[in-house]
Amino acid sequence: MLITTPNLTSPDETYAALIATHEGLSEAESHALNARLILILMNHIGDHAVLARALRLARDPGSTSD
Repeated sequence: MLITTPNLTSPDETYAALIATHEGLSEAESHALNARLILILMNHIGDHAVLARALRLARDPGSTSD
């Protein structure tokens, strides 16, 4: 199941860490970092159905169909 409600234990710190990770990078380097991070997290999740739902929701935030 895809969790879509707030679920971060430390949202402010997590956001700050994400922003800090991008500091000093060019736009291309930042995009590459995002792509690597997404692939790492997708691998961690591992469940194709959950990932497919997340991809649909990211593409169309108003999407409610599974």
